Amino acid sequence: MEYFEIMGNTRLGGEIDVHGAKNSVLPLLAGCVLVKGECVLHNCPRLSDVDFTIKILRHLGAEVKREGSTICVNTATLNRYDIPEALMREMRSSIIFLGALSGRLKKAKLFLPGGCEIGLRPIDLHIKALGELGYGICFDGRDIKSEFISKKSDNIALAFPSVGATENLILSSVLLEGNTRIINAAREPEIVDLCDFLVSAGAKISGAGNTVIEIEGARELHSVEHTVIPDRILASTLMSASAITSGEIRLNKVRLSHLLPVFPVFEEAGCRLYADKASLTIKPPKRLRRVRLIETRPYPGFPTDSQATACAMLSVAGGTSLIHETIFENRQKHVRELNRFGADIAVHDNYAVINGVKSLHGASASCTDLRGGAAVVLAALKAEGKSSIYSINHIDRGYECFENQLSILGADVKRINNEKESEKQTKPENQRF
Repeated sequence: MEYFEIMGNTRLGGEIDVHGAKNSVLPLLAGCVLVKGECVLHNCPRLSDVDFTIKILRHLGAEVKREGSTICVNTATLNRYDIPEALMREMRSSIIFLGALSGRLKKAKLFLPGGCEIGLRPIDLHIKALGELGYGICFDGRDIKSEFISKKSDNIALAFPSVGATENLILSSVLLEGNTRIINAAREPEIVDLCDFLVSAGAKISGAGNTVIEIEGARELHSVEHTVIPDRILASTLMSASAITSGEIRLNKVRLSHLLPVFPVFEEAGCRLYADKASLTIKPPKRLRRVRLIETRPYPGFPTDSQATACAMLSVAGGTSLIHETIFENRQKHVRELNRFGADIAVHDNYAVINGVKSLHGASASCTDLRGGAAVVLAALKAEGKSSIYSINHIDRGYECFENQLSILGADVKRINNEKESEKQTKPENQRF
């Protein structure tokens, strides 16, 4: 069993490069299915989710090679349209292969995806959208089968701007004859990155980043080389790490426009932000101020993936802060773990009420999910004394060697491999919900 051992109460400092976006590289790898040739992707982080996606591609018959941060995918040898349950259950984003395989082979067979338990995140939107597009969908609650019948509608309106449903619609439409319009499409930067990749390969897509995306079916896509955008969620996580430890850090290789939704929160907390081309410097105050309300929203709103680390940051701010999670109904499990460090946080419905404390103490805690796990690590960085953080496999899904990144900034974090030690699941004394 691996876990983190962290000696806290260390002020971070220095500079670090931000690696490629986890939420972008996964759909890009799935998008390689549509290309009958070689795709070269640069700036790909080493994440367990990327490894599982590569396993899926190889299962489908693709040739995949990796050298450093570059991944080469050749799907000319693609010979399968099914993905076994064991691979699907490793991550939620595996559902993106529904659109990719349907678009390339006009049929797909897979299972319900797994991943972090942060909410129901139903696939109804995906199934309904592909059905309206012209795919026959058979779903029995476990198996999902898709087969193209005939084009039904040119206009597909999403009830909610779901990132995954938008990506599946794009992937399943680019090789369909005729025009397709996606209404109420997700606007996230990762959607734009996927469309830029596909356009470079010969797809005809316009409107990416807007609420309406228009697609003119292409006959085929050709080989392409593409660089993955920087990870805006990693950037916001490191900003929260800077803020909670009162340490000044500089983030290099960022897209400043992608971080605009989180800037107001850090500024309200008293942090000073200095931008310089592709770099961002954050200078936090000695003690953070409270933030009246953070409400998660689809892009360009405050990202749901950043609320857990913001919660950790505000646990030591002066005054009471409020976070309202509107995207997922079960995404505040990290609160229980943060309270182990002496934080004073209560959850009511989908609101987290954060009464800032002056200090945190070391504790043993577990990562509840990917972003919640990062929040727990941030609390340990601030805490007095030693902390042990378990279930760090969640963190490995979205942060490349997180302990190394934090160490570059001066943190005392070690990855310990101890197969004999069982995970500690103690309850905090003053747990409040």
